[in-house]
Amino acid sequence: MNKNTSYVVRRLFLLILVLVLGLLALGIGLMVGYGILGKGQDPWAILSPAKWHELMSKFTGN
Repeated sequence: MNKNTSYVVRRLFLLILVLVLGLLALGIGLMVGYGILGKGQDPWAILSPAKWHELMSKFTGN
């Protein structure tokens, strides 16, 4: 690989790493906020689609 390709690959890897770490931090933050601070029953429940449907229906009224 030449110099330019190597630079692009490194930057792409860094971008993917930042996105993965950001999603991980978001998930952990949701679990802490819902399960510990919000007095929820199960911190893992916030990651289920059923819980998100329930939360969105509260806001939209559906």
